[in-house]
Amino acid sequence: MATPKKGRSASAQSKPGRSLALILIAIAALTGGMFASGHTTPRLGIDLAGGTSITLRAVPEAGNEEAINKTNMDTAVSIMERRVNGLGVSESEVQTQGRDNIVVNIPKGTNSEQARKQVGTTAKLYFRPVIATEVSGGGTAPSPSPTGSPSGQPSGKATDKPEATDKGSASPSASPSTQGRAVTDALKADATPSASASDKGKASPSPSATGGTAGDDASKLQEQYAKLDCTNEKTRSTVGDGVKASAPTLACGQNSQGQWQKYILGPAEVDGTDVDKAQAVLNTQTGAGWTVTMDFTDGGAKKFADITGKLAQNQSPQNQFAIVLDGDVVSDPYVKQALTGGNAEISGNFTQQSAQDLSNMLSYGALPLTFKVDSMTTVTAALGGDQLNAGLIAGAIGLALVVIYLLAYYRGLSFIAILSLLVSAALTYTLMALLGPTIGFALNLPAVCGAIVAIGITADSFIVYFERVRDEIREGRSLRPAVERAWPRARRTILVSDFVSFLAAAVLFIVTVGKVQGFAFTLGLTTLLDVVVVFLFTKPLLTLMARRPFFANGHKWSGLDPKSLGAQPPLRRTRRPAVPVDPKEA
Repeated sequence: MATPKKGRSASAQSKPGRSLALILIAIAALTGGMFASGHTTPRLGIDLAGGTSITLRAVPEAGNEEAINKTNMDTAVSIMERRVNGLGVSESEVQTQGRDNIVVNIPKGTNSEQARKQVGTTAKLYFRPVIATEVSGGGTAPSPSPTGSPSGQPSGKATDKPEATDKGSASPSASPSTQGRAVTDALKADATPSASASDKGKASPSPSATGGTAGDDASKLQEQYAKLDCTNEKTRSTVGDGVKASAPTLACGQNSQGQWQKYILGPAEVDGTDVDKAQAVLNTQTGAGWTVTMDFTDGGAKKFADITGKLAQNQSPQNQFAIVLDGDVVSDPYVKQALTGGNAEISGNFTQQSAQDLSNMLSYGALPLTFKVDSMTTVTAALGGDQLNAGLIAGAIGLALVVIYLLAYYRGLSFIAILSLLVSAALTYTLMALLGPTIGFALNLPAVCGAIVAIGITADSFIVYFERVRDEIREGRSLRPAVERAWPRARRTILVSDFVSFLAAAVLFIVTVGKVQGFAFTLGLTTLLDVVVVFLFTKPLLTLMARRPFFANGHKWSGLDPKSLGAQPPLRRTRRPAVPVDPKEA
């Protein structure tokens, strides 16, 4: 008697328990990681968690209306996106609206407060020499301590007195905090410089040593400085309006004690486009803690060497340069020598957050336009919550209808389908919770829609496989061989269908922006999970169930009853009937 050959499918499915154990271990690992990380719920986008919506209006310099164009606006959007993403804010949206507006939506969450501050300060970045400074409302700004370390608890803000040095060099000792030349003389000397960072090559009138126009401008600026109150938000918002980079200006900044500082600043000598790279670095070799390193372009290195060489000859506060962004002084380090290496390091007991904030401003501060905040509104989660509840109700109704259909049509097989849906839901939830802190994924309303659509995709895969098995039973095969013979054809159909869905999601993710990407990402993720669940759970589970008498014997409630499916008689090899032999012919 010949031994029947074993089919490849039978040998491959001899141990379906391995596949089931693998996916259950994966679920347990993801769940454990979710609880261990402390992120047990997915991060929510601005429409579900609330946040801030900021509308910025582009304001060109006088006589330069053509600066508002698509190229400059796209550049501004790109810089704002990098700045917000540099702060770790997920699911933020930066997009143009009309010709001269940019709308920034920042969800509530980690670092959103810093993002609101930095997005609102997106004008041109300048390095200006400090001529005079004091605490707004009276008093003199704190001077550097004798050891060269800044006084107070610096955070990179104005008056913290961080020090700028060549990268990797030792910090020189500080000079006594004595007043240098008179403010009036400094203004007269700097009122009409021969060149500036933004007006390089433009002719400018000679300074008047006897007063004249330069002296009048200096006196006027001093009067404005005496009256300036940086504690008034309305006043701060107008400081420096309409002032060219080539002219002295007033500015405000906030020190580490929360006090507002006012400044008289000289013409800009270096601007943001001269900074090639800036980053926050933890300097453990010199014990300086967190520092901010800057690398300049070739042209910027020469300008920076010139200004630091001039400042090094002065006494405090005229040995400082102010880093000015949108009229606000974000840092005012002092120098004791010319920095000629094309790079510099700003030290001053920064915290990690303050160092990263300053490096972000230096890296992404050079915009081709000035932007004013037209409106800043707080978005509550109430509307999004109502929509989410409505969406979840709709999803629950759809899921209930799917389950009812499975129970009515597939009966016992619906048990396998429902378990598969639960496994898919568990994988989706744990991955979404873990992807929040990992890649910044945030769940918004379109993403919820993508998850609901995925229910239909997953259920469709089960139906394809179940129908293939039922077709095999209709042809007269028993359940166990029907399960194995149906799998290759069902597998091919499922893979083609899921590939098309994943391809559509990938294209949608690439060509769209904002919330639509959330829909595409969720759809693509759940499509991949559908393949995993069908291959590692649904198929092995059906193989095990086919060994149970309830399914193998075709119980009428199993959904695999041969009689109710109209099965054909078992396929048998037919024999040719014997032809009677005529005795006469024998």
